[in-house]
Amino acid sequence: MDGLRIAFPDGEAVRGVSFDLAVGEVFALVGESGAGKSLTARALLGMAPREVTVRGRVLLDGSPVAPADLGRRVAWIPQDAMSALSPVHRVEDQLSLSIRSVTHSARREALSAARAALAAVGLGPEAAGAYPHALSGGMRQRAVIAMALVNGPALVVADEPTTALDPERQEHVLTLLRARCAATGATLLLVSHDLTAVRRHADRAAVMYAGRIAELGSAEQILERPVTPYTRGLLASLPRTGLPRRARLPVLAGAPPVPGAGGAGCGFAPRCPGADDLCRREEPTLRSVDDRAVACHHPSEEATA
Repeated sequence: MDGLRIAFPDGEAVRGVSFDLAVGEVFALVGESGAGKSLTARALLGMAPREVTVRGRVLLDGSPVAPADLGRRVAWIPQDAMSALSPVHRVEDQLSLSIRSVTHSARREALSAARAALAAVGLGPEAAGAYPHALSGGMRQRAVIAMALVNGPALVVADEPTTALDPERQEHVLTLLRARCAATGATLLLVSHDLTAVRRHADRAAVMYAGRIAELGSAEQILERPVTPYTRGLLASLPRTGLPRRARLPVLAGAPPVPGAGGAGCGFAPRCPGADDLCRREEPTLRSVDDRAVACHHPSEEATA
């Protein structure tokens, strides 16, 4: 992805986002709601809303990604599994139809492949032959993972894929998703606001704020040694053990800017305790700082516990 810009009629919501994905890696897009994470992911898949204008290049293996690639070269896992599953078809039949749409194989052959794909994510014959409403949330999410991977895509984009699940099922689904991508050789782009999950499952991460990348590097580097005030603020607000019972967690002051609002200077300056005249006057560009890319006038490394 090179120089991605996404504009609504009233202003730009994503402004010059660029990153590369390595074969087989897990790359996370993180940040607060409204940062532009999901919009970036949808544009990568050719699924941006009709009312927006998309500029920039999105290439997969050197060629542009087209809507026709969805379900073939690229796959999508949404937040809500029910939005990807038909309520009037059995789960195994939905996977079978997906397979036949790409391979044009015989119905019996496709059904056998669908059952094998469901078995690979821990769904046996009873679940495979059920309608989606009869499955638990975790089982439906596993079915969507199987559907996303069944045609061997090179890239899987997962947009907050565990939002509706409890913490135990969230961890199980993410572990399964990463394992299945590794088994098939697929690259996984994970959109998430859950920094704890990103720490455990991502190889690299990009922290987004106000439609731009604030910090990009290995997930371990960013989450253990953040250098931007925004990333440090996000990490400081995470719940942690050992705090006094009535202790209050630090919070980021203020609120993110309205997408497309624009304005001079760094978008985070109004909320940043270390902002100065330079921050308020000039927007920082993404530049190399030691082992990562950073968009901040005053980056400073600070380890987190």
